[in-house]
This record gives sequence, C-alpha cells and structure tokens, in this order.
Amino acid sequence: MGGVIPVIHHPHYVAESPPGSRYRWGKNGLVRDLLLGMGPAIDWHEGEPMPRNWIEAVHDDSYVAEVIEARVPPAKERRIGFAVTPPMALRAVAVPGGTYAAARVAMERGYAANTAGGSHHALADTGAGYCVFNDLAIAAHRLVDEGTCERVLVIDVDVHQGDGTASLLAGRTGLATYSIHAEKNFPARKARSTLDVGLPDGVGDDEYLSTLAATLVPLIDSFAPSLLLYQAGVDPFADDRLGRLSLTKAGLNERDRWIGQLARTRGLPIASALGGGYGDLLEVAHRHIASIVAVAQGTGIAAQA
Repeated sequence: MGGVIPVIHHPHYVAESPPGSRYRWGKNGLVRDLLLGMGPAIDWHEGEPMPRNWIEAVHDDSYVAEVIEARVPPAKERRIGFAVTPPMALRAVAVPGGTYAAARVAMERGYAANTAGGSHHALADTGAGYCVFNDLAIAAHRLVDEGTCERVLVIDVDVHQGDGTASLLAGRTGLATYSIHAEKNFPARKARSTLDVGLPDGVGDDEYLSTLAATLVPLIDSFAPSLLLYQAGVDPFADDRLGRLSLTKAGLNERDRWIGQLARTRGLPIASALGGGYGDLLEVAHRHIASIVAVAQGTGIAAQA
C-alpha cells in the first residue's frame, strides 16, 4: 500500500483556550499544522458534527442540552476543567463526529486517525478531566446500534483510566472496553472496564509492552471485535507532566506500531483518537504525530521509516 494516511479533521476542533484554563486547545491546531506539513502523505477528511440523538443515546438529555446551549453549571465546569463557551460547545459536538468518521473511513482503508478526541473521562451527566462528551462511547454505540459494526472494542492506552468510557458502555451489547493505565493516577475512583490493567508507577518500555501483549491479545481473541477504536494517549511518556509511567518515545512508537500490526494481522479496521498528552505544546503535538504515523506503519498504510 502507499504512504497516504487518512486523517479526519474539523475546523471546530481548533478553538481558543478559555482564560485561566490549564488545558490549551492549541494542541489540536499544532497537530493539524504538523500534519499539513507532511503534504501528500495525508489524505484529509472532514467529519460531520455528531447528531444530537446519538449523543443523547449515551449522555443524559439534560447534560447534552447544557453543553449545546453553553450553560453548563459552574460545578460541572470545574470538574471538566474549563468553561464550556459556545465555541467549546461546537467543538464538543464535532469531535464525536470525527471519531465516528474515522471508524467509517478505517472500514474502507484499514486505518484512519481523528485529530482530536479520546475524551474518555466524560460521564453520563457531566464532563470531567478536560472531557465534555465521550466521543469513544458515542461513536462505538452508534456503530453497533445502526448495524455498521457487529462488535466494537475500545482500546485505551492513555496513562489515565478510561473511566467514562467503561461506565457508559458497560452492559451494552456488542461493546467492550480495555484500559491499561497507571493505577495510582487520575481518576482516584476507577470504573470497571471489560478488562483493566492497572500498572504501578514507573513502568518502562519492556514491562509495558509485554503486559500489553499478554492482556490485550486474549481479549481480542475472545471478544472477536469487528473494529477497534484506539484511544492513543501519549501521556505514558516518562516526561509527561501528568503521567506516572516511564515509557520512552521509542517505546511509545513501538506500542503504536504493535497495535497497528495486531489490527492488521487480525484483519481488523482501526480508528484512533488523540487522547492525552501534557507538557510543552509543540513537543506533545510531535508525540501525537509520531503516534499516528506509527499506527499507520503497523497497519501497512505508511512505509516504515
């Protein structure tokens, strides 16, 4: 296959950070700009904003209304970590549409990446941890409910447990969740994924990669998903500001290549969302670009460097 990587982006992803926010949306703009710098290696797609009924299929109607009308109560905004202004509300609706679009493109091409998303802390009636709507849960539910996929597995490798995704998808037919994370990191109260792999602080490349393989492969073989949604957080990196693990950049790249190879050998389409990454904005954006390229290399879409 050629070296062209399908990427989903929407203009609403790039919004100004609210004053005083620790989380700066500029990351999405930098990711976009770095991908634009790759020229013809990127095949651009624009997802449609997620229809409200599909958001309400996962989140409480009253919370969906609060977000869309930009009237989220202060207590919920504190839990999210920023004010949900009208531009943020537009972004919150666009991101799940992009993750869903990435899944649809991946079913045709093998792999596609969303330039935002991985909002795995958002719960039914509130956002949390810089997440407003849970794009992973919304997209996964829609794909199965409308009959596009029979079974979807969400693979979450963010350093923080995917508590929102786990709780929102628990008990839903055709949906499963996997989270490998730093056990002592946020959130303090963990949800129950289909399979949780909590790691002690300081785990490095070799132990991480061997644990990932030993736990994820049996789940894929037993659940037999039709599609993988990949929350490709780059915050297990040793120098990440909010991480507690000790992966090197080479380890992160090997993780992502391996995930892509696993999808390819099982004949499974895989769609990725950015997930977390914290620190110097440009350095984090480069980590996300490396992640997208590594998954693409694993699936065979992009040539090995």
